Amino acid sequence: MITLHDGRSSGNAYKCRLALAQLGMTYNRVVYDIAKNETRTPAFLSKTPNGKIPALELEDGRVLAESNAILCYLADGTTLLPEDGWLRALVMQWLFWEQYSHEPNIATVRYWITYGIPLNDEMRAALEPKRARGRDALALMDRHLADRAYVVGDTYTIADIALYAYTHVAPEGGFDLTPYLAVTAWLARVADQPGYIPITA
Repeated sequence: MITLHDGRSSGNAYKCRLALAQLGMTYNRVVYDIAKNETRTPAFLSKTPNGKIPALELEDGRVLAESNAILCYLADGTTLLPEDGWLRALVMQWLFWEQYSHEPNIATVRYWITYGIPLNDEMRAALEPKRARGRDALALMDRHLADRAYVVGDTYTIADIALYAYTHVAPEGGFDLTPYLAVTAWLARVADQPGYIPITA
């Protein structure tokens, strides 16, 4: 059986749990507390040198890191990842954008706040610019979703899962989702998908 090396409040780890649940896959779950540096132990680092969760360990011992790479692996051959080459490329486009323009701003601010991270001068200086870039990301999503039900094509894909993970908890980082009507409607559609589980599951 596969094993998901996981963290309870991590949106990146939640992406993987959500995909596994919606695909009806069984798996072992090992939960780590990053605040206690549990992903920095020699045992964990021997599995994945980057020392981060999530990590997906296959039955044969191979380990795959990076949440969106894990999503692609899990979704291959399913409806969550289109067969059509163009649509598949669009899914990848949004996965890359999520990690470059969305997650570094929305997720980082949420992490600082929810974990009560003491902010040094550099972090304090970065806080409002990150919030501004986070709002820009939400606005871009809102425009994109204004005339479509899902992020790519007309069906639910791992692009939706990837973007949902940190968008739906953005208020925990001080982001007000009220102005983003298309985003909030899309969040409701994602939460209504079969097999949906909350981030707290």
